[in-house]
This record gives sequence, C-alpha cells and structure tokens, in this order.
Amino acid sequence: MSSSSVQKDVMESPVMMEDTEKDLYSVSSGTLNEAPAGIDAEVARFFADESAVIPEGVVIDDATNRRLRWMVHKRVLVVMVVTYFAQTLDKGTINFASIMGIVEDNHLHGQQYAWLTTCVYIAILAWEFPTNRLIQRLPVAKYLAFNITAWGAVLACTAACSNFTGLIIVRTLLGIFECVCQPAFVFLSTMWYTREEQALVIGAFYSMNGFQQCVGGLIAYGIAQIHHATLKNWQILFTILGCVTVVWGIFVFFWLPDSPMRAKCWSKEDRLLIAERVRKNETGIQNRQFKMYQVVEALTDPTVWAVTLISLTNALPTGGLGAFSNIILQAFGFTQLQTYLLAIAQGAIIMTFLFSGAWLSKHYNNKLVFAFLYTLPNIAGTIVFLTVPTNAHTKVGLLIAFYCTQGFGAVAVLNLAVMSNNVAGRTKQVIASSLVFIAWAVGNAVGPQVFRSNDSPRYIKAFVAHIVVYGVQLAIIVFLRLRLMRLNVLKRRAQGLRESQANGEDRDERLAHKHAFDDLTDKENPDFRYVY
Repeated sequence: MSSSSVQKDVMESPVMMEDTEKDLYSVSSGTLNEAPAGIDAEVARFFADESAVIPEGVVIDDATNRRLRWMVHKRVLVVMVVTYFAQTLDKGTINFASIMGIVEDNHLHGQQYAWLTTCVYIAILAWEFPTNRLIQRLPVAKYLAFNITAWGAVLACTAACSNFTGLIIVRTLLGIFECVCQPAFVFLSTMWYTREEQALVIGAFYSMNGFQQCVGGLIAYGIAQIHHATLKNWQILFTILGCVTVVWGIFVFFWLPDSPMRAKCWSKEDRLLIAERVRKNETGIQNRQFKMYQVVEALTDPTVWAVTLISLTNALPTGGLGAFSNIILQAFGFTQLQTYLLAIAQGAIIMTFLFSGAWLSKHYNNKLVFAFLYTLPNIAGTIVFLTVPTNAHTKVGLLIAFYCTQGFGAVAVLNLAVMSNNVAGRTKQVIASSLVFIAWAVGNAVGPQVFRSNDSPRYIKAFVAHIVVYGVQLAIIVFLRLRLMRLNVLKRRAQGLRESQANGEDRDERLAHKHAFDDLTDKENPDFRYVY
C-alpha cells in the first residue's frame, strides 16, 4: 500500500486517539476500581458490585428482555407520551383559539397573530442550550416535572390576557418551559431503550402531535358549544388545560425515575439488567461533566450538522402549516364546525405517517431511505396548492393535498432517531441536541412569517418557499446516508475487520462493548457502529 493511501486512511479514520492522560477505562461487570476523571462516578459505583448481583457476561433472554421493556414502558414511556400530548395540546391551543375569538378580544391585527407562534420558538431558540445543559446536570425527572408544572400555570394565566403584550409574555414563558420536552425525551430514549427500539419510542411520543389534533378538535368543538358563560370560550379552553397540566406535572415528579441507578421502584438486579440491556447502544447512560473536547468534536462533525439542517428544513413548513392550518382549511370553503372535525382526520393522518415511518424503519432497518420517501408526499401536496384554484369543486382535492403535507412528522421522528443512534458522548449529545432543536425552533419561528397576510388566502409565495426547502432536505438526506456508510467502512478498517458498509453491527463482528458506559464519543469508541 502506498504511503499516500496510508496517510489518507489515517486522516479519514473516525477513531480518534485518546488523550495520553486519560486511559481507556471500562465500566463493566465486576469493575471494582475507582473511576478515573471523565467517567461518571455514579455510573461506576452502580456497576462496581454488579458481579455480586448478576453473573458476569450475563445474556438477557427474550422473555426477560420483554419483561424489562414493559417495566420501562410503564414508568418512562407513559410519562413521555402523556407529557408530549399535553405539550402539543397546550402549545396548539392558540390554533383552536384563533377561531374562538381570541384575535378579536385581544385586538390583534396584521402579523400579530403570527407572532404569537413565532415568539414561542424564539424563546425556545434562546433557552434550548441552557435547558439541554440542565438536563445533563440535574436529575432529569425532577427537572422535567418542574417545567411541566410551570408551563401549566402559565397556560392557565393566558385566560387573563386582554391585549397583544400580555399574550406575547405568556407565550414566551410557555416556550421557555416547554422546550425541555423533546431533548429530555430523546435523552431518556437513549438511557432506557436499545437503538432498535428508539425510532418506535420517539414515534410513540411524537405521534401525540396527531393525537392532540384529534382530541383538541373535540375539546374545542365541545367548548365552542358553551354560550353565555362568564368566560369566553378561548378563556375556558386555556384555564382547563392549564390546570390539568399542573396536576400531571406533580404526578411526574413522583412517578418517573431519574435513571436506572436511582430507580428504587425496581430491584437492584432489574436495574442492572435494564442498564445492561442498552450496553450495545454504545451511547452511555449519563455523565454530568461538561467536556470541551466533545464540544469541539460536535461542532466539527458533518453528521451533527446534517441532522441539524434536516431539522431546520423539516420544521420550516411545519411551523407555518401548524399555525395556519385551521385558517387555511376555512379558506378552502369549510365551515367552522367542519374545520374542527377535519382537524380530527388531520390528526389521524399525522399518526398514520408517524407510526408507519417508525415501524417500516425498524422492520427494514433503514431510517434515512424512509425519511427520503416520506418527504415526497409533502412535495406532491404543495405542488397541488400551487396549481389548483380554490373553489367548491376543488376543495376536497385541496384537502387531500393538505393531508399529504403531514408527512413531516415521520421525517422528524426518523431524524431524531438518526441523531440519538449516531451521536455518542454525553456532552457531544448535549451540543447535537441543542443544535437540532434550535434549528427546529428557527424553522417553526420563521414558518408562520412566510405566510404573509397580504398573500392570503392561497399563500402562493409560502408554498413556493416550501418546495425549495424540501429539495434541500432531500439532498441532505442522501449526503448523510452516504457519509454514515463510509464511516462504518473506516471503523471496521481501523480494527482490521472485513470492510463493510453494513448498517450497524455485523453479526460476525462479536464486539465486546467494553467502553459502552465510558462516555466516549462515537469517533473515539472503536466498537461504535453507525446506523442509518
């Protein structure tokens, strides 16, 4: 082999050299040594006496794996699903309130209604990194419960608003408290679930975007039937949902465990088995230390920037469609009642996209291919908006086209799964998660502004912008898949194994996963394999 090719392999190799002052350390069965700097002390102590509880090298059989998974579902997945439902419902109440009189009662005009959605995402943009750092530093369950209770109280206070200024204040606070949800849930997914399970888990809580459309439509319709009450209908809506959210936040404080190490609701053996179950993820459980070298690696990793850009391109159309969906449907010629009921069908279609995308990606072990495919219905629906005029004869066709644009949810789930599966090192995960959700917030903040009031009711310029954004998204998805395939080739070459683009770990590799809980990044860990 020529010297130039050797040099190229060294430069391309994703396996980084360890700092000479930091020896590779394995947190595994039977480890009794004190963990060196950089290894989470709580994790090291947790595994230190594992050999006295379960045999070293234990193999978790299918029956035990199913039992452990259901235990986690009851404590963790239930909280994620219900909380995300509450978050999407609470944040989306402004959409239903828009046709209940909140615009008129608060004297909104011009772009002011659009700013009620935009300010939420500006708040998320500003607070996303701090909240990700706090998720790393604090007990995640307690921090999550505090934020749920706080945003419930803020939501209830929305009923007291009587002008644009008051609404902007409460909506901004809502964004600050609610932005904990998605990064916390992605972190909980990597902590409690295997990489194979994560797409379906993320899909489960993300599907609440659709379910809230169904339930929110029914709630809104029911409240709309209240007449001659002291409070306006939109005030009743905010008050009820806010109070229920506060109660749920208090429940989460006591029900959700912070980590397998602190899950006193289960036996020591089960807690250890739950941790061992996710060893092959190679993404660890927790590490509270903020490591600057991992920050630099995250900021210079094309994979991190690719998932960040996909988050941006997928969120920009979403933000506008979400804020203006009911207004757009009314523009098609549907009545207020029909608009409420059509929101239920819209929610069911969102859930269908989400679950089908997550299930297909797991069944065929392929996330990015399906992310590409689920972008195509969005493009088709947008082209119909641009080319078909609005009248009584076309409104059903336009409605179907609108439903086609709901495929964004599946792409979002698959992109989050790609991020959680392929970024290791807790600090690197914090940076990657912050960038992804900042991009999501930017997209959602800009999205409503693309729908200009002087371009209603067809919003042609907005949909032209959407077509361009979708084209960029498809190109990034192709690039990311090719990159992850190449990285797996280099990983195997660095270990002297048969070079292969195989998705994840090859069956004949027999990796030991010795460094799974050592807080190594995906580049540092020789046993890490990328999945796509």
